[in-house]
Amino acid sequence: MPSAAETFRPLRTWLFAPGNHPRKVEKVFQTGADAVILDLEDAVAIAEKEATRARVLKALKADQPCLGFIRVNALDTDFALGDLEAVVQPQVDGIVLPKVESPDDLVKTDEIITRLEKERGLPEGGIDLLPIIETALGVHNIDAIAQSGTRVKRLSFGAGDFTKDMGIKWSGEEQELIYPRSRFALASRVAGLEQPIDTVFIDLADDEHFEMSVRTALAFGFQGKLCIHPKQVPIVNGVFTPTDTELEQARAVIAAFDEAEASGSASIQVNGYFVDYPIVEKAQRVVKLADAIAELASC
Repeated sequence: MPSAAETFRPLRTWLFAPGNHPRKVEKVFQTGADAVILDLEDAVAIAEKEATRARVLKALKADQPCLGFIRVNALDTDFALGDLEAVVQPQVDGIVLPKVESPDDLVKTDEIITRLEKERGLPEGGIDLLPIIETALGVHNIDAIAQSGTRVKRLSFGAGDFTKDMGIKWSGEEQELIYPRSRFALASRVAGLEQPIDTVFIDLADDEHFEMSVRTALAFGFQGKLCIHPKQVPIVNGVFTPTDTELEQARAVIAAFDEAEASGSASIQVNGYFVDYPIVEKAQRVVKLADAIAELASC
């Protein structure tokens, strides 16, 4: 029987590292992040973009304790096709595609990756594809993007470019992000995708609002968050990990409901909470996540 970690992998933290910075690339895999994103896009100067492709591939050849993704340049740049041609390799777990604005962006990218997988003898569909939606047009088209019918398993939000595109101030409280976050959560659920991944938080000196941002993402139904610094990883992992109290309550709900169901009841109270099938299913998800996190931590 497959283990919890094999059937379900927590993806709470996605940590970026500039692909042209060897020291940061070397250290990023030891931060405790669930996934690392080696960057070929915004963090890399134009003059170094092509040379950085080989560097990030070399970094991913060694056995790593987490998933290894590469962010390529946007499709409307001169580097995108060359990036994709370079990074569809067996050591790459996934590709991050920035500035996605339409389902056609994903269909085109999926076709390129599929062609390269076939040419290189790789399992078709084996390389994950994570789109970042970070413009007004992208958020406007999010339902169609989510239902593109491609290899995409989950969406991610980029608030930096979104707030720039919209001409709005990105505040610490992030009230201005309520609408797009809601759209991400709803579109993902309707399309049958995994819960989305939330935006980065760029003020590294503002720990109070950073934790607020993480907790807001959890409340909106995101499964994790993009990170730009190693110090953000333990905070995000902690918020997206069920607490001992939550886990204890979830297990109590499941046990009590199993007992009640065996006697013909499907509606009970547990510690003052009304419990029926939807509440039990939520409790089961809490236990599943906690077990998977515990198993990965023990590896």
